[in-house]
Amino acid sequence: MKKVILIALCATYLSACTTTDPYTGEKKISNTAGGAAIGAGLGALAGLAVGNDGPGRRNAALIGAGLGALAGGAVGNYMDNQEAELRAQLQGTGISITRAGDRIILNMPSNVTFDTDQDAVRSEFYPTLNSVAIVLRKFNKTLIDIAGHTDSTGSLGHNQELSERRAVSVANYLGGQGIDTRRIAAMGYGPSRPVASNASPEGRAQNRRVEISISPLKGA
Repeated sequence: MKKVILIALCATYLSACTTTDPYTGEKKISNTAGGAAIGAGLGALAGLAVGNDGPGRRNAALIGAGLGALAGGAVGNYMDNQEAELRAQLQGTGISITRAGDRIILNMPSNVTFDTDQDAVRSEFYPTLNSVAIVLRKFNKTLIDIAGHTDSTGSLGHNQELSERRAVSVANYLGGQGIDTRRIAAMGYGPSRPVASNASPEGRAQNRRVEISISPLKGA
């Protein structure tokens, strides 16, 4: 089963906000830095609860907190406007944008987001993520699912953990830019969801990516 890492602010859940150190196996509070000073000492901001928390639970929590939800024809218009602003903000950044029904998917190739085999967001990529955050803050009636993917080179375990850590780094960075972390979940899929053949360098490059999927917050 894939790990689903739900970002949470509430200190009540801090004891559950743990992640496993890939080298020691020790459970600990994660404060992976995504750049902008969200790291040491701010574990509550970047607390990571490991479990199968899906969109339904986040959706219910946000509506219960009074954020409000989209309904009917408002959904399509809201997502259309958000897509248009994302396209305007991200021109020439290397991020591709696709639309799948009511979802918007941002594809961030790993070569522009991370150094080889590393999980810290490259400082050169901060302005791009800042642009993403501007739009996500404005269009706050959405859920944000961040998925890390790798190619098939190397061991399955290493690729799985690398994909998780990269997804968490992006999630933490966005949380540090003022995005309500109750909206965000981060998942790692390793090499299990390729979009191209791993038999060629070009295909492997396409498979190494982080995707941000943005979906509307809907009422019951």
